[in-house]
Amino acid sequence: MDNCVFCKIMAGEIPATKYYEDDLMIVIADISPRAKKHYLAIPKRHYKYITETTDTDVSDLAKCIKKIGELVHELGLDNGYRLIVNQGDDALQTVPHLHIHIMGGEKLNIENGKRNG
Repeated sequence: MDNCVFCKIMAGEIPATKYYEDDLMIVIADISPRAKKHYLAIPKRHYKYITETTDTDVSDLAKCIKKIGELVHELGLDNGYRLIVNQGDDALQTVPHLHIHIMGGEKLNIENGKRNG
């Protein structure tokens, strides 16, 4: 997508701190963290909603989630983490490219995912 910030990051047009990259996704630092450790896992294929996925996309998303689990130690999330996918305006999806928030590194507030304190 021409105006998608995540697609521009993957194309190297916008800088980002990458913690992981493979054929299916990148993992970058969130620029507005809501936890001590806050990353975004972004599929390389562009789609906004889970409902727009193909069977192949769903399989690739499962591989991405499995890889997130394998990256726990490298990302500093040994004591636990939360995965969040916001879908649509009511869920406050701010970038129209499906992505997974990975948050941890501290005790998270159960009600809203915001930092304690």
